[in-house]
Amino acid sequence: MSLSETTIETIKATIPVLNEHGLEITSRMYDVLFEKYPETRLLFSSAPDEQPKILAGAIAAYAMNIDNLGALSDAVGRMAAAHVRTSVKPEHYPMVGDSVLTAMKDVLGDAATPDIIDAWKEAFFFLADILIAKEKALYSEKG
Repeated sequence: MSLSETTIETIKATIPVLNEHGLEITSRMYDVLFEKYPETRLLFSSAPDEQPKILAGAIAAYAMNIDNLGALSDAVGRMAAAHVRTSVKPEHYPMVGDSVLTAMKDVLGDAATPDIIDAWKEAFFFLADILIAKEKALYSEKG
């Protein structure tokens, strides 16, 4: 499976907005996540204080390489390993996805058009599927 060309174009078009508002979006994302899904708070108990900044950078890198995902393979491997260390499971991804999209809408307001939100939803869950597959392999290796 691959991302649609429309999604790739839309994601790339959001790069300037992510550069300007990325930290605000990810900070809001964690607020939304912990408000709506308090059970996820434990997953982040050992996360560094700069976690929103780290996530903002990861989202921007994803957007910049959306048409060349091979460039992100090392970063995806590190993310998957971190997720396994903190016991992230496939069922957490819809919670995070919902929170990211809600945060985008909250921060960007009317600029977060349905087309942008739909593109980011497709892109998020595409990446989530990649991470889930890598994490499944890592969990299997752990025994």
